[in-house]
Amino acid sequence: MSFLMNLNEGTQFIIQLIIVLICLFYGAKKGGMALGLLGGVGLFIFTFGFHMNLGKPAVSVMLTILAVVSASATLQASGGLDVMLQIAEKILRKNPKYVSILAPLVTCTLTVLCGTGHVVYTVLPIVYDIAIKNNIRPERPMAASSICAQLGIIASPVSVAVVTLTAFLINDKTHLAGFDGYIDLLKVTIPATYIGVLVVGIYSMFRGKSLDKDKAFQERLKDPEFKAHLYGDSGESSLIGKKLGKRQWAAMWIFLGAIVIVAILGYFKELRPVFEIGGKHKAMSMVDIIQIFMLLAGTVILIFTKTDAAKIASNAIFKSGMIALVAVFGISWMADSMFGVHTPMIKALLGDVVSQYPWTYAVMLLIISKFVNSQAAALVAFVPLAIGIGVSPGIIVAFASACYGYYILPTYPSDLAAIQFDRSGTTHIGKFVINHSFILPGLIGVITACIFGYLIAGMAGYVAL
Repeated sequence: MSFLMNLNEGTQFIIQLIIVLICLFYGAKKGGMALGLLGGVGLFIFTFGFHMNLGKPAVSVMLTILAVVSASATLQASGGLDVMLQIAEKILRKNPKYVSILAPLVTCTLTVLCGTGHVVYTVLPIVYDIAIKNNIRPERPMAASSICAQLGIIASPVSVAVVTLTAFLINDKTHLAGFDGYIDLLKVTIPATYIGVLVVGIYSMFRGKSLDKDKAFQERLKDPEFKAHLYGDSGESSLIGKKLGKRQWAAMWIFLGAIVIVAILGYFKELRPVFEIGGKHKAMSMVDIIQIFMLLAGTVILIFTKTDAAKIASNAIFKSGMIALVAVFGISWMADSMFGVHTPMIKALLGDVVSQYPWTYAVMLLIISKFVNSQAAALVAFVPLAIGIGVSPGIIVAFASACYGYYILPTYPSDLAAIQFDRSGTTHIGKFVINHSFILPGLIGVITACIFGYLIAGMAGYVAL
């Protein structure tokens, strides 16, 4: 394979990019851990075929995923997550007419608190039940709930995406004036995200035909079996009326308390331990802070609520988190290796374009997110390259919400779950695949969040308005 080394740099880059895209497409199609494992294929070809000097996998990101997922999975195993879900269900059932607005706000908030969008699975059956029993088109709150659960990741103080982006910006040689990390990022992403969620909810209230005006639905309703299936009992999924014990409440407060402490340490830098490194005094990084307090939260929950440790590794949050960890491992190592070698060439080709049209950064990040089906992985794959080719750190902060683009094709588990839970069939994949229930809420949410992220970043002085 020595002939590959004799090709000019442009040709080598094109071949390597095709290899990466094949790995990403095939990995996304296979699902699960395949996306991360296929990184090994690219790395093998890069090293043995092109004799490329390997980059580094995003170890700090992977360790943060491990810590956050371990704490969240412990919360679920302890029953503390059920407390959050019961509170959320009470809010939704008390205001059924506004479920299309409240449901996405609830799922987004759960994601912000837990750091993962996978909490949405338990909420979806409840959202469907409220919608169908109040004669509301289920597609309206169902699609919005799935989208906004994922939209909340970039606004979560314990999400891997937020920690990843903060680490890249803090370690960047071109320091962003007035940006001191973690909390400064959340000051932009939290309001921008919730404005995006609110706009998605308002749009969702009026999308599609109302059930009483949907002729196709009314025709299907004449079938007694379909009608019975449509309004089936949802008692199994409801948490209303179920008495949750003191230990479950304690688990929730321990987890939320850890998040509050992390936020305080992020805001008040002087409260963090200070170490002398290379003759300079530096406060402990927020990456380490989050890892420590997430592991600590899981430990305290485990001890004081007498949670069965065996249940932690077997629940849905832990399994999903481990899949994300493997995906980030393979993708980050492969991307860092390829882009690290060709950064000067890419900067020469794209640097001026991105500088002149900053929104192109958001579009590229959105597309990469679809390829890798992960916000953290998209940031790991693209932000170092963007910084390398001269993209302003302020633009990266402003368009942080663009890291969510995996709704473009309806292949993400939460979207598929929403389709399955909607027994009315209104939440669907269209004839041409791209015309599905999630594409418009996703675009509306991300574009709105990016616009307001840009405006908020401008008011903070990170970008020039």
